[in-house]
Amino acid sequence: MGGLFEYIKMAVQNIRANKGRSFLTMLGIIIGIASVIAIVSIGEGTKNQMNSEIDGIGGGQIAVSVSNDAITESEFITAEDVQAVREIDTVEGVNVSESYDGETVTGKGNFSIMLTAEGPDAKLLNNSEMKYGNYFGENEIEEGKNVCVISDADAKRLFGTDDVVGMNLDITCYDSSKSFRIMGVTTQKENGTFVSYTYDGMPVAVNIPYSSMEDLAGAADEFYSLTIQGDKTLDSQIIADQVVHVLEKRHQCAGEEYFQVQSFQDVMQSMNEMLGMVTAFISFVAGISLLVGGIGVMNIMLVSVTERTREIGIRKSLGAKTSSIMLQFLAEAAILTVIGGLIGIILGILAAYGICSVMSGSIGMTITPGISPTVIFVATLFSCAVGVFFGIYPAKKAARLSPIEALRRN
Repeated sequence: MGGLFEYIKMAVQNIRANKGRSFLTMLGIIIGIASVIAIVSIGEGTKNQMNSEIDGIGGGQIAVSVSNDAITESEFITAEDVQAVREIDTVEGVNVSESYDGETVTGKGNFSIMLTAEGPDAKLLNNSEMKYGNYFGENEIEEGKNVCVISDADAKRLFGTDDVVGMNLDITCYDSSKSFRIMGVTTQKENGTFVSYTYDGMPVAVNIPYSSMEDLAGAADEFYSLTIQGDKTLDSQIIADQVVHVLEKRHQCAGEEYFQVQSFQDVMQSMNEMLGMVTAFISFVAGISLLVGGIGVMNIMLVSVTERTREIGIRKSLGAKTSSIMLQFLAEAAILTVIGGLIGIILGILAAYGICSVMSGSIGMTITPGISPTVIFVATLFSCAVGVFFGIYPAKKAARLSPIEALRRN
């Protein structure tokens, strides 16, 4: 143990005696470790923020659609099916969504309309925040009221103001016209990452009860798909199985695979996997600098062996073992990479916080770097391994020097 401490002491003295050269030797290790830690931390922080915001928008949501086989057999989702699904204990809300093209004329001109017929839990599923008025609900659905909800941005396009609750909107769809009373105006939630944009010529989005579409477009109470808000504390797959079981029981089509399911959890998992692959690839590219840094360590250690040939000869002539000489140079290589690794870790963490701060200011959301103790530990361990691996050859070369030949060199 005392011998090892002596080797470390000698290595530190040699590093201090050649500060400039030692720093340049460590530079590749510093850059490599800092890059990997910064990239992984930024990637984890971005992923965590995305998951948080996406979960707030659509966490626990499940989409159930009718397959092509079901359509062939004229097996659509009915209003009675929707009510049956709403009665499942693990289901918090159900929405149907059927879109139609239409148009309207106001004092501001002619506008194309994307008319969306929705169910009683539309407000919950759309995660809507009301600015004025209210969203239509179960009463409006049952009575088939001619009411609608629009966004504040679309209200300004149509009327020049967003305070339009109580105004009428005349909509033409499939050569039929009907007047809808605006009962609510929604607004984009603040601090959200996913912002909806509008531009001139973009269709105006108008949401109405599905029951009010029958007279306008001849639409029956049959739907291709529905969206379910399940209990976020439960596994989405469990809720999806319950919903499919109810639908198959009502349509007597168990085993026919008439209903296809996609959960929001699956979408988030796919996004996380994609982001993880990108982060891993960029980290791998950044990690190449560790290889370059390791080669730099080996080159400098070879120079050090050449410079200290006479010292090695004296030590061996005085009885120093080959293993002692080898451990001396391995200790020096390891210490160089450990110091470089520690500096790289500090710079990597600082860089992660700095870059995340810039990103937060530029895209309008708060990103906190996901600093992982595991990544830091692996980075430290890897930097040590690089030093030992690339220090083996110079150490062996020094240990194999003949004392007589070493003493002859100046």
